[in-house]
Amino acid sequence: MLQPRAAEMVEGVTVLPPQHIVGQELAARLLVAALEKGRVTSSYCFLGPEGVGRSLMARWFAQALFCEASSGIPCGQCSNCRWLLAGTHPDLHWVSPTYVHQGRLIAADAPEAQALQRRSPPQIRLEQVQEVVRFCARRPMHARRSLVVLEGAETLTESAANALLKTLEEPEPAHIVLIASHHSPTPPPHPLPPTLLSRCQMVPFRRLSSAEMEQVLTALGCPELPGIPRSELIALAQGSPGRALAAQQHLQSLPPSLLQDLRRWPHSLRQALEVARAVAALDLPAQLWLIDYLQQQFWAQGSRQAIRQLEQIRQQLLQFVQPRLAWEVNLAGFDSSGNPSPVAK
Repeated sequence: MLQPRAAEMVEGVTVLPPQHIVGQELAARLLVAALEKGRVTSSYCFLGPEGVGRSLMARWFAQALFCEASSGIPCGQCSNCRWLLAGTHPDLHWVSPTYVHQGRLIAADAPEAQALQRRSPPQIRLEQVQEVVRFCARRPMHARRSLVVLEGAETLTESAANALLKTLEEPEPAHIVLIASHHSPTPPPHPLPPTLLSRCQMVPFRRLSSAEMEQVLTALGCPELPGIPRSELIALAQGSPGRALAAQQHLQSLPPSLLQDLRRWPHSLRQALEVARAVAALDLPAQLWLIDYLQQQFWAQGSRQAIRQLEQIRQQLLQFVQPRLAWEVNLAGFDSSGNPSPVAK
């Protein structure tokens, strides 16, 4: 992740130096060397965990490619740099996974996407890749070459991946960057089809160490949360600064009393119903994140039954069970050690 103090400011515009994306020195060296030697390939795959700086690096790479200074280091002053930093460059096409609703593609971060989250995960779809093909076929409007970034490339549908193959082989006059992620600390060897990977130059990204995580969080000015040690936040993030920041936002948004009640597990029917009502008032992403957090807490305590109960709640939420009912039944049924709860008697 980028340390803000390392970013240069040019008349109020932030220029992202890749060497200061903590922990990703290898990726930075590979891209800087390609730019300096004029050996930028047509297709890259930025492969690694979520939240470790892949998107930041892709935005810097776009700026370095488009900058009119032609030095491999973005100047931050030319029109191409300013368009990119403003998010309005016509030669950059950024693609993210979407939902489908009533024949329309809905961005995963759109307000209406929340109601679609339990039906199926967002994906990069054939219609989006067809737009990529058209974008790559046209001449750049301002830059020397166009750039397409597919974020969440591991979500490509089979038809979308097949449609992308030929464009990866001959993307002229465009470059293509696939941002793909592993979803566990021990990733599978091929999150993308081998036919796609074989057409890209790999740029590896890694999880950060605890010391590097501390460095990033300190640089970003993340405050200590009452009752939650920084070490706990770092452990929850599993080497991903992005996950740490998201976790901090979730924890700050939750009433402290709710976390305390859930950590202890309700010991009366009244308490179980009150806690269930409070949790069910959260949106679905917050409830799913809370389950992850609590499972880690109970894993540290060796409370396997609580972990299983929380996993059951997760599955019920994803299967359209009414959230309040799912929490009430599972919170009231067992204590955190796996014994029938006094609540249920």
